[in-house]
Amino acid sequence: MDELTLTCQERMEKCIVSLKESFNTLRTGRANASLLDKIECDYYGEKMPINQICAITIPEPRQILVKPYDKGDVKSVYNAIAGSDLYLNPINDGDSIRIVIPPLTEDKRKELAKKARSFAEESKVAIRNIRREFFDKLKKSDDYSDDLKDRIEKEMQKVTDEIIVKVDNLTKEKEKEILSI
Repeated sequence: MDELTLTCQERMEKCIVSLKESFNTLRTGRANASLLDKIECDYYGEKMPINQICAITIPEPRQILVKPYDKGDVKSVYNAIAGSDLYLNPINDGDSIRIVIPPLTEDKRKELAKKARSFAEESKVAIRNIRREFFDKLKKSDDYSDDLKDRIEKEMQKVTDEIIVKVDNLTKEKEKEILSI
């Protein structure tokens, strides 16, 4: 495989990693510490991700325990979780915050599955943009013969198709997880 194709593949693989991170932020009815990854709270005047200033554990399958390293941050963390778009009701236990994950309604499950599909579509667009960018580089380059350019384009298309199949499989897996009760 050509160096250009390998570089293209590496960039596309990063889209897969990003998609997995996006999927982790979706509620599935089960407790998952990465659910809180994108929530930021006020920490001495700065916005900090909760997972950097708290210990997050899963004591039960439907419960998350958030314990700030500094007890003075409990209120700030509580407000950040309560104000997030995850629709969670945190419970302040004094020095920690307990979050009970309620079961999802059928409508909410369908909405989350739709959001997962939109994350996947964004990933596919990013992957296709990377392919187009590398096709353009290849066409502008004088380092390759026409035959070699055609072969490299075919290799890049094959890599793109494989990555798109991975995205589709990850999406089906996540939808199945979201829609299962």
